[in-house]
Amino acid sequence: MRDAAEVHRNVERVTAAAADLGVPVATREFPDGTRTAADAARAIGCEVGQIVKSLVFLLDDAPVMALVSGANQLDEARLAAALGGDRVSRADAAVVRDATGYPIGGVPPFGHTRPLPTAVDEDLLRYGEVWAAAGTPRDVFAVVPGDLVRVTSGAVAPLRAADGSATVG
Repeated sequence: MRDAAEVHRNVERVTAAAADLGVPVATREFPDGTRTAADAARAIGCEVGQIVKSLVFLLDDAPVMALVSGANQLDEARLAAALGGDRVSRADAAVVRDATGYPIGGVPPFGHTRPLPTAVDEDLLRYGEVWAAAGTPRDVFAVVPGDLVRVTSGAVAPLRAADGSATVG
């Protein structure tokens, strides 16, 4: 276990946000990183589907969050439908950091700079526990999917691309 002085400030922000939301979390650090869903699943020892990809997009030019199972590719049209918008585009790194306060690869599902409309991939609800980034590309935490939906006020929806077209993630 690492010393409290070694905990990155982003991880401290995530754990404080989780506690404020009534979902205390215990973070785990993986020095080799957990940048991709496959990397995270290997490091944690879980299924790729249990990894939460926290993806920021622009929906009608406003940032939104898609929480997608690590086993899935996101269908942008389904994201738009889930959140009641029309045009979806990728957010660049600057937009992601501005909207969330975190770097790509370490974006948690909550605790952002500002509230973001959120869609939650229905496939995450198949698991008793899922794993999400905790503010850095090396830190993660486990959470019950129902708690994730509750604390993000997420719209649960089918977000998985059916045929691999029009996908991201």
